[in-house]
Amino acid sequence: MLSKTIVPLAPTEAELAKLMCNAWRYVTFAAANQFYSLCARNGIDYYRVHSAVVKDYPRMRGLPGAGFAAGPCLFKDTMQLAAFFENEFSLGQSAMLVNEGFPRILMQQLRPLGLRDKRVGLLGMAFKGDNDDTRESLAFKMKKLLELECKEVLCTDEFVRNEAFVPLEAVLEKADLLVISAPHSRYKALTTSKPVLDAWNLLGRGGLLA
Repeated sequence: MLSKTIVPLAPTEAELAKLMCNAWRYVTFAAANQFYSLCARNGIDYYRVHSAVVKDYPRMRGLPGAGFAAGPCLFKDTMQLAAFFENEFSLGQSAMLVNEGFPRILMQQLRPLGLRDKRVGLLGMAFKGDNDDTRESLAFKMKKLLELECKEVLCTDEFVRNEAFVPLEAVLEKADLLVISAPHSRYKALTTSKPVLDAWNLLGRGGLLA
């Protein structure tokens, strides 16, 4: 017995229920990422606004923080739902553009620092925190974008094993600036004087460069 409660549905209904659950999460993350983008482009910290609207206001408590929304299920199931309805799921397709384009928003925040002579450290390459799964991780898209513009990209991860990755301590020492690309718990205790871009607000300093 997997559950005490069984909800009877036809196979098509059950599959749609699963797709809708993941698409709902994906669209919700896209709303947060779009809000973050609008704020960042105008020098406003999304998390100051976020903390204000969710405080003592139950209707807004479901608004998530920003960050990379990817992985093996959310994107795939949203596109599967669109395909099932003959590509008329425009909300899901718009969410895909927002979420998949989020690394470019972070690049816009980094460029004013002058990337050509900078080493950038990417902290976390998994698609979500405290996990070793890299499937569809947007951290790799971020890595490719950075490689086109900066001197060197140094990648590290607490859970993912990859010969090309370097230890966290080495990244903190060698990098000129840091990007938290996966919200692993260890990074919450990060202490550094170097600029950090933390779209997740994992450090509690906000989403702008700090």
